[in-house]
Amino acid sequence: MGRVTRRQLTDLPGTLGLPIALVLASILAFLAWGLPVLDRAVPAEQPVASGEPYRVGAGITVVPPPGATLDVTGTRPGDDRGTVLFRVGQVRYTIEVGPFAGDLTAAAVRLRQRITGISGHQITGTQLAVSTAGGLAGIQGGYTAGDRDGRYAVFVAQGSIIEVMVSGDDGDLTSLLPVIDASTRTLRYETSR
Repeated sequence: MGRVTRRQLTDLPGTLGLPIALVLASILAFLAWGLPVLDRAVPAEQPVASGEPYRVGAGITVVPPPGATLDVTGTRPGDDRGTVLFRVGQVRYTIEVGPFAGDLTAAAVRLRQRITGISGHQITGTQLAVSTAGGLAGIQGGYTAGDRDGRYAVFVAQGSIIEVMVSGDDGDLTSLLPVIDASTRTLRYETSR
C-alpha cells in the first residue's frame, strides 16, 4: 500500500472542487431553465368540482359558478387569509379573504380605495346592500377600467374581510353576471374550521 504525500493532501481540495462545481452548475442550470419548463408544462387553469364548496381561506367557502375553472396563478389558499381566482369564459372572478378589525362600512371604503388606486380604474354608480344565502351582509358596486367593466362586493365575517372582484368586457360580463352573482351568494363562513 502506498503512502499519501503532503502534496497529494494539498491537491485534494482542488480535485474535489471540479465535481462540486459541476454539481452546483447543474443545480443552477436546472433552476434557471428546468423549472420554467416544468412550470409551463402544468396548465394554469384547472377544473373545479361543480356544485361543491371551494375553500378560499380563513373558514370562507364559495361554490364556483358552473363552467368555472380555477386559475392556479392567482389562487393562494390559507388558514388566516386566502385568494381564489376563477375564470368563467373571459371573465375573471376573484375572492380575497384576510384579517380585518373594522366594520362593513370601513371594508367598503378600503375596497373602493384599492380599486381607484389602480391606474385607469373608476367607481361607477352607487353602492347597494347585498347578502349571501348564509346571512353575510355586504355592499356591492361597479367600476370601469378602460375596455373592461367590473363589479365588486365586500363582506365582513368573524374578523375577516371578504373582497369579491369580477371583471370582463361588457358583453361577457353582462351575460355571465347572473351565474357569478349566484356563486357570490354562496359565500359562507364555516364555523368548524
